[in-house]
Amino acid sequence: MEISLSQMPKQIKNVLTAFIFTATIGFSIGLFFINHTTHFKVKGIEQNYLGNEEDETADEMLFRKSEREILTTIHNHITSMSLLFLAVGLIFALTPIAKRYKWLAIEPFVSLFLTFGSIYFLWKFEWKWISYVTMISGIAMSTSFYIMVYFSLQSLLSKKR
Repeated sequence: MEISLSQMPKQIKNVLTAFIFTATIGFSIGLFFINHTTHFKVKGIEQNYLGNEEDETADEMLFRKSEREILTTIHNHITSMSLLFLAVGLIFALTPIAKRYKWLAIEPFVSLFLTFGSIYFLWKFEWKWISYVTMISGIAMSTSFYIMVYFSLQSLLSKKR
């Protein structure tokens, strides 16, 4: 038996649609926050975790994150985002396009690991080059999330029965 979002009862479709919209708003606010703290720049990523106390021209003085702060940030993000990606991935798996792009539901988990793993290595070893891994994996994670949201909503909002 094949389950499809477009064939689900209206009540279930409404709940899933509300969840997708709410989750997307929350995820997007997170991206606005990242822009606020890093300006979507590699140097911003480095300064956010390593501080910028040596830069006397900085508009805002940032201090190196403590071990407690970095571990709390990584733990909270990996735990909550993995659940978000699980829910969105399961919804996406019920869309017609998911058959062709099975990897899309897995990609955010890979990028989640790379993003927060690279943040830890940046902080622990001050490997500034790894900020590029953080940025690229963050872009891949966000892109795959929004693609899954798009196709999930397209399927949920379709009038087919």
